[in-house]
Amino acid sequence: MNSGSAVSELAEPHLRALLATAGLDVEYVRGEGDTLYRTGADGTETPVLDFAGGYGSLIFGHNHPEIVARAHQLLDERSPIHAQFSSHPYANRLAAELNRIVHRETGTDEPYYATFANSGAEAIEAALKHAELDRVLRLSEALEEIAAGVERAREAAGAGTATVTGAVFERLGIGRPGTGPRDEEAAVEAVAAEIGRRNAERAAKPPVFLALEGGFHGKLTGSVQLTHNEGYRTPFAALGARARFVPRDRPDVLEEILAEESGTLLGLAVEDGEVRLVERAAPVFCAFLLEPIQGEGGIRPLSAEFAGRIQALTEAADCPLVIDEIQSGMGRTGALLASSRLGLRGDYYALAKSLGGGIAKTSVMLVRNARYRAQFELVHSSTFAKDSFSCHLALKVLELLEADGGRAYRQAEERGAALETMLDKVRAAFPDVVEEVRGKGLMLGLEFQDQSGAEDAVIRDAAHSGLFGYVIAGHILHAHAIRTFPTASAVNTLRFEPSILITDESIERLERALTDVCGILREQASQRLAIPASE
Repeated sequence: MNSGSAVSELAEPHLRALLATAGLDVEYVRGEGDTLYRTGADGTETPVLDFAGGYGSLIFGHNHPEIVARAHQLLDERSPIHAQFSSHPYANRLAAELNRIVHRETGTDEPYYATFANSGAEAIEAALKHAELDRVLRLSEALEEIAAGVERAREAAGAGTATVTGAVFERLGIGRPGTGPRDEEAAVEAVAAEIGRRNAERAAKPPVFLALEGGFHGKLTGSVQLTHNEGYRTPFAALGARARFVPRDRPDVLEEILAEESGTLLGLAVEDGEVRLVERAAPVFCAFLLEPIQGEGGIRPLSAEFAGRIQALTEAADCPLVIDEIQSGMGRTGALLASSRLGLRGDYYALAKSLGGGIAKTSVMLVRNARYRAQFELVHSSTFAKDSFSCHLALKVLELLEADGGRAYRQAEERGAALETMLDKVRAAFPDVVEEVRGKGLMLGLEFQDQSGAEDAVIRDAAHSGLFGYVIAGHILHAHAIRTFPTASAVNTLRFEPSILITDESIERLERALTDVCGILREQASQRLAIPASE
């Protein structure tokens, strides 16, 4: 409960209480650049250096003046938010600009069609839905072609121009019917019935989804099943899609799974006076989801070698590749798409977070022309998506990224390199405390050594309870006025995702804070943790 308030906590009270145990239940009243402001007990504002950056949503920081000015202009002009089922030329301009940049980075000129949404998880859901619609339509088209082939076999048998070979019955494990004058027609019918049964059984099987171990793609009904963290996924196991998870850097396992899950459809063909059995690959795989850099999984970049194997294997298996750029995209690693640096090309892309400039809640799913299904636009919609306000702000974000020959991309690389150099310095000074520094550009993580066997009971208990990273973040907040968080599925890893405006002075402040934390852990001195007692 906030001080001076008589209202009971009704907005996620359990989460609020959990935050309070680590001293993270802080209200921020203003944000500017890489700084958030909290109000103290005496009413004065206290600046807090923000290295969390809205989980990657603030490539240009809080309330960037040009983005704010554009938002004011749109509101002053009474730009319509609700003009659904009408022409949206600004959305088309945004899609075209995204295409231009994607084409430049991936070296392709194939169009990508855009479906807009309100959050990253919704963009993932849209990609999954579209991929499944595409799979179902491909399956339907294949079955129609098979039915046409069966009909041709019937006609040939009825005309006496073709006979069913014994190999067909042997392959299907059924007997040849009758020996009467119309036995070839009966033979075709028997074979057609059996392949129809088998194809129907194949078609009724649910689609196969693939994702990487450690991946995070959202917590909605479909996306949560493709998020590897069992804590998020298991309570809802009876809902939505089922996924098979592939270990990182194990292309051999991916190859095995693709082989295990692949299936065939059977058909008939007439060749040289014989009715023969033919097989074709069934569209089994709905999608393979991956993040170029796993965010919630501990800031773990995908290796270029594994990325290349994923691209080759999924293409060979006709498994669409959905690249989740929600946290890693929008310039954070020095390019619009972190995946483009790996040589990856997605059938689908999901972009969100910084797409809205830290103000609009918007996202987009892009699907390439070869996979695009026009019917999707009639079976999927979103009330608040594709509105004038969010599209124009996203256009402003792209304008800022592309300005001066892509200066913002270069800033992200340069500022990220400076931050990474500092983190490596801390690791070198405390090799007994820091396990690893990982990431690219302004998406970096520092992983602490496991503290579950710590001598200090407070530190040990925090590690056992899964709150270790949050306790460390609470100390950094209250002792150093710096905001950061652990990654959700790897709580020993602190994330650092500031804006491209981050200064050397701010990086030095973080270095002092991390040096302090590492000293506390090395000395097992939990009494020095600056976390206020929760109410």
